[in-house]
Amino acid sequence: MMKQNNQKRSLSLAVTAVLLCFQCTCSFTTTSASAGRALLIKPFATSLRGTENDEVERLRNKAAQLRNEIATLEGRTVEEVENEAREKKKAALERQQQNEIKRKEQKEAAKVNNVRDGRFLEVPSTPDDMVRQAARAVERAFQDGIARQTVRFALIREDQFVNEDNQWPGGAEQMAREAGKPLTRELLRQVRAPTKEDLDQARLRLPPKIQEQDIWTFDGSALFTAEAEAGANGDIQALLFPNTDVKYTNDIEKIDKDMGNRLFLLVNPFWRNLESWGINILAPGAKKKAEEVIFNRGYDETYSLLRFSCRGEECVALKVYPYDWQLYAYREDFDYAIGGQPMEIAIRLGSCKGEPSSEHVTKLLNEREEFKDTRAMRKLRQL
Repeated sequence: MMKQNNQKRSLSLAVTAVLLCFQCTCSFTTTSASAGRALLIKPFATSLRGTENDEVERLRNKAAQLRNEIATLEGRTVEEVENEAREKKKAALERQQQNEIKRKEQKEAAKVNNVRDGRFLEVPSTPDDMVRQAARAVERAFQDGIARQTVRFALIREDQFVNEDNQWPGGAEQMAREAGKPLTRELLRQVRAPTKEDLDQARLRLPPKIQEQDIWTFDGSALFTAEAEAGANGDIQALLFPNTDVKYTNDIEKIDKDMGNRLFLLVNPFWRNLESWGINILAPGAKKKAEEVIFNRGYDETYSLLRFSCRGEECVALKVYPYDWQLYAYREDFDYAIGGQPMEIAIRLGSCKGEPSSEHVTKLLNEREEFKDTRAMRKLRQL
């Protein structure tokens, strides 16, 4: 009985194989014959078709013989055997098509997820790169209806790289003069945020006129206005370095009212959240007013580049609207050096929805092979 079952399975597989070969040969015959009419001289084309037809006939006879043998062994009709072979072939083709569709869907899903969570983002290297990245994030947010935004730049001079550390012995005035003002000025020069679709697009593309007004020089604070060539409906304002003083809350309230639905930015404010106001006995209502004027109005962080140290590694947290926070750590590459110093490469660690904590970043660092050794240990190995 076992031997007979093995014979049945072997014959069944043979029939399926022959049918597949038969189909391929027929397809080849048609294609080759068609090509022969276009490219080959007639006597050779006729000979080729004759040879192929003989092969097709041989396979057809072989398949018929196998079907007869299976039908005899199983006590079925030849028609039943043929139907079974066709069904198996059909099922195999359907599985192949489904697997192909599944692979395509997985590939597309990977692309969508990659775009959605922002893992394609890169840490900018220069101030120009950072401003361009911020400008596009601000524009996307504005197009989504966010007219009150917060932008936090890494405060670097125009001749520095993002991963360079710097000291500001001159305090807020120096920070504003050498970093804050140039970055804000360039951001407003690049951003376009028209509130009306019928604005002259050609004029809107022209660089706006930038006006700058110092508020408190010892704070480094200033108000910037970008007057669009296309008209007031494309104007933008940005307040640089506001802090928790009541004056800035009042200024923000007034500018917010004057700007209406036009874009208004807070650039590098000196607060992190509402708790930064604390308790001020000289201004007991300051925290409540800040909540109403600032936090209840939005001022979402649509762009932020934060540099910090975690577990001895130099890290970056990057927020680019509308994507999640992207987390990176710099890893020195000793194969490439500039001025005797190894080049620093930003390696992506992961992402998170909210502003990252040091605990989360430490966990990500511990999981990466590149940061198994501390920065100090890696440098010692190169000595």
